[in-house]
Amino acid sequence: MNIDWTHFTPWLSLGGGLLLGLASALFILVNGRILGISGIVGGLISPLKGDVGWRISFLLGMAAAPLVASFVFPQLLSAPRIDAGLIALVAAGLLVGFGTRLGSGCTSGHGVCGLSRLSPRSLVSTLTFMGLGFTVVYIARHLI
Repeated sequence: MNIDWTHFTPWLSLGGGLLLGLASALFILVNGRILGISGIVGGLISPLKGDVGWRISFLLGMAAAPLVASFVFPQLLSAPRIDAGLIALVAAGLLVGFGTRLGSGCTSGHGVCGLSRLSPRSLVSTLTFMGLGFTVVYIARHLI
């Protein structure tokens, strides 16, 4: 096994993980809600009264954060290279959206928030998507 030391970023990854955990904890403490992206986006489909503003603000903040970070920390960020065409990206997005609705939540909802609440359903979901992710990477890198 070879490690790509150029793209190995343990400190940035640790910092991102700590920020995600802190944001999730603050979100549930302040709002009493789980910080799962699929639930936030799904709540816009049939929103409750007074529920649209914070959801849209949250999504706009998610979209603006990388732009702000690219100005504040230009040396740390680079544009990702995606080796897929538009059709593959759209298909992947639709499959992820379908999977999050089918699984009653997304990776952030189950992996960060659900596990911290000791949810058995989130444990099964997290083990499933992590196991399948490992399997797909192994197949793609070693068998194809």
